[in-house]
This record gives sequence, structure tokens and C-alpha cells, in this order.
Amino acid sequence: QVQLHESGGGLVQAGGSLRLSCEAPGRTFSSLAMGWSRQAPGMGGEFVGAISSSGINTDYLDSVKGRFTISRENAKSTVYLQMNSLKPEDTAVYYCAVDSDPYPSRRKYEYDYWGQGTQVTVSS
Repeated sequence: QVQLHESGGGLVQAGGSLRLSCEAPGRTFSSLAMGWSRQAPGMGGEFVGAISSSGINTDYLDSVKGRFTISRENAKSTVYLQMNSLKPEDTAVYYCAVDSDPYPSRRKYEYDYWGQGTQVTVSS
């Protein structure tokens, strides 16, 4: 069982920035890809981005490309989501998840463990 600890959410004005962190302690962290998803009120979950186990390969939702950046520090078992130029439509609960293999994926069923979520609210 892997327990993920997310932090960094909050309230920010449009155009502002936030950095989310997700710690996933465990010996296998460095061998697994990590992903971020979000769920807005009344909406289904949405893939945001993912990063390979090595940190070399990333994948992003089109609407966040150029604004969001995923990175990881394997020595700290932590993955980050840097969010810049935030828009009101980015308002959602953001979740990190541990993939079942080293390669970034958009498929929800490939993720074995999920965090509790952290709220991001962007005001206009």
C-alpha cells in the first residue's frame, strides 16, 4: 500500500501560479511513472499530465501545455506540478497518482494509488 501526500493547493487570482507537491514514500517510487488529474465541480475526472519514472518524458493535456510543468525528485519520492498563468477554468481538485509502470499514461486504469486531492481555486 502506497500513501500519497499532496500539498500546495489554495486560492489564487487569474494569471497567478501555484506549485503542487505529492510525496509518495516507498522503495518503488523511482521506478514508476506519476500522473496528475483533476476534477472540477459537477464534472468528471480529467487527465492533466504525467511524467516517466526517469523524469525525461512528460505528457500534458492540451489546454495546460506551456502553462503547467511536471517534475520529480526521486531522492525525495516527490512529484511536482508547477502551474503558471492560471485560469478560472483550472479550478478543480487535483489528484496525484502512481502508475503501474515507468511510462507516462493517460489511462486512469493504469494508476494503482491515488492521493486525497488538493483544492485549487482560481478567481477571475
